[in-house]
Amino acid sequence: MWLKWLPWRYLIRSFAQKRGFIDPLAVLARLEAVSQPAEVVAPLELLRAGLVLHARGFINNQIIEHNLDWVWPLWVERQFDPAHGAFLPRGFSMTHLNLTQRNWTAVGCPGCAETPILDGRGLLMPFFDSWSLDAWFIADDGDALIPSRMESVSQRLETQGNLRVITESEFLGMRLSTTAMVGFTSDAPVCSYALRASSPKSGWLVASLRPYNPEGISFVNDLSLLPRGEGWKINREHEVRFSRSPNHALLSRYHDGDVYLALVKGETHDQEHVVCDVGMATGAVLYRVEAGGNSEVTLTVPLGPAPKKRLQAPLSAEVMWSDALQGGTVFSGGPGRFASLYETARRTVLLLSPGEIYAGPYTYKRFWFRDAAIILHALICAGYRDVAERAIEVFIAKQSASGYFVSQSGEWDSNGQVLWAMGRFCRVFNAAPKADWLPALRKAVRWIRKKRADGSADKIYSGLMPAGFSAEHLGPNDYYYWDDFWTVAGLRLAAEMLGKLGDGEGAHNAVVEAEALSQAVDDSLARVAARIGTIGMPASPHRRMDSGSIGSVAVGFPLQLWPARDERLAATLDYLCRHCLLRGALYHDITHSGINPYLSLHLAQCLLRAGDPRFQGIMQSVADLASDTGQWPEAMHPSLGTGCMGDGQHAWAAAEWMMMVRNCFLYEEEYSDKLVLGAGLTEAWCDPATGRATFGPAPTRFGNVSVTLETKGDDAALTWSAEWFGKEPEVEIRFDPAEWKVVSNWGGHCALARNKRAV
Repeated sequence: MWLKWLPWRYLIRSFAQKRGFIDPLAVLARLEAVSQPAEVVAPLELLRAGLVLHARGFINNQIIEHNLDWVWPLWVERQFDPAHGAFLPRGFSMTHLNLTQRNWTAVGCPGCAETPILDGRGLLMPFFDSWSLDAWFIADDGDALIPSRMESVSQRLETQGNLRVITESEFLGMRLSTTAMVGFTSDAPVCSYALRASSPKSGWLVASLRPYNPEGISFVNDLSLLPRGEGWKINREHEVRFSRSPNHALLSRYHDGDVYLALVKGETHDQEHVVCDVGMATGAVLYRVEAGGNSEVTLTVPLGPAPKKRLQAPLSAEVMWSDALQGGTVFSGGPGRFASLYETARRTVLLLSPGEIYAGPYTYKRFWFRDAAIILHALICAGYRDVAERAIEVFIAKQSASGYFVSQSGEWDSNGQVLWAMGRFCRVFNAAPKADWLPALRKAVRWIRKKRADGSADKIYSGLMPAGFSAEHLGPNDYYYWDDFWTVAGLRLAAEMLGKLGDGEGAHNAVVEAEALSQAVDDSLARVAARIGTIGMPASPHRRMDSGSIGSVAVGFPLQLWPARDERLAATLDYLCRHCLLRGALYHDITHSGINPYLSLHLAQCLLRAGDPRFQGIMQSVADLASDTGQWPEAMHPSLGTGCMGDGQHAWAAAEWMMMVRNCFLYEEEYSDKLVLGAGLTEAWCDPATGRATFGPAPTRFGNVSVTLETKGDDAALTWSAEWFGKEPEVEIRFDPAEWKVVSNWGGHCALARNKRAV
């Protein structure tokens, strides 16, 4: 607001123009002209995060491109290679960022703060935004196996007992494997990095300390070898321990080049300490591998104190995971990787919900209500009541005195999302809202009532939530329907909770507010339809149809505010399917400039609910886009299929996969108050060995339900068992109607027969 003060405006403009710079106030005025006037131009938190990211990118710019003889992480090796499809010209780029290889996988334990990540070539970053560890094999004849320079490697995530990322590579008969996981030593978490090399010719297994990570440079100013070669001390703060002493240890500072350059020259002189003013110190320890032999070593990195909630003594990663997963909804069967992706997704959302819920283990390891509420809903629907209840307490603690649930100022969907998530918790677990929730509910509803745009003005946005910044990347500040739909849904469930807490007046006020906002949306959409010539919903009243319309389909999923086949929703879905699909999934060309897995699944779940078979292709495409470790970034490069936006392991995408699978088996139809079974299933979901697919127990607002599909030849059966909270709801069977017909349906058993087609 201080920019409006005349002296400041004059001084800023004068200072810039005298030094030949463009007038910054004129630029801001131009930017404001393309958006709607808003209380907050952009959330300070996001501006801060963006500045940090581009500051890193500027450092990358100053260091990388004239040191391309170093060994760099995969994204640098690809983007700086003019012969590779990921190459990016850099002539006018002030910052060099990872824009094509944003794929990584976290390891860790439930409740642990640290989530070490590995990129697609096994580069390990043990701490948040820290330096990394890498492994190579260098033969005596000069041949080198460097995973980041390999076109392809084998990488997988093992989920049995603990999370392990295993990366294997091979070149000219030389083999290298790394296994990373988090375990416990003396009740404290440690990250272990086990290396193994074998080769038909002699050489060296190399463990290297790298001053970078998957985002770019991460400074190492001080690097020393511990006594007796037991490990490294990095920046006088962290330690890396070796399971056995190396044959040789080399260190290098920036002005002497990468330690790798000394290795390829055959230098093996030992060093104990190096200080690098630039912050680009590198280190390597060498283990001898004779021709036809192999060598192994494990590096361990203490991660800090034990979790506050100790599950047993001594702590065990395997037991912690077993306890965390217990009672959750499980799934077997499914086409291709569907079941393994579900199991991986369960672990992702649990790993990234240690207290606060995070959208990712690195770039998005910060709290946003938008992501957290949707991830929380997946946790609720998978049966993780304790985790969900703890998360709601965190939500309430973040409410301001005014009633605003604020994680980023200027975003107006958060109150609706929090109220909706709290209400879904009560419904799905058949739980009464807690008495101490009452003040938060009252304040949240009052805040919404005060925040809505003036409904008396004859404007296309009259009565809507105010214009705001869209972190869902729908465009510049505007009156987004996304905010309105979430607010309506939240108000309706707030009314339900207030009523159960004995606040009849508060419940009535919430209902009145919800219906007034719902009517304002209907009125706005009617005027928009006249303006743009279609009943499809754009992102806001001022926009035409584009990929941002994906935000408006929230009215169909997950909120179910409208019937599944509402004509406005149907027109929007049809537009997105006709104009915005690429490689079978949703290409979001605003900010993301990539294929978005979780928005694709929003679209698919709306189609599933409407009985539109196009959901099947989208779901399969999203499954096909998953990384080898079963992860999705926020958005994916349209031609490479690699991460191009956001965190490389996106918890919202994992949550949507969980919901997609669940809804294929069963979902509650809020609009008509019934339970729908089998809507997304086909014969292909059955395990070929058993002829079965199972899902459950799944909590619903009607009770806990387990579903089994069995097929054999021309016969099939969909069976279910349930512990209903009260009266059994209406159950609708919607199993692949083009291929199968219902023969009988009673008592939790539906017999089906294959449709006979005329020849």
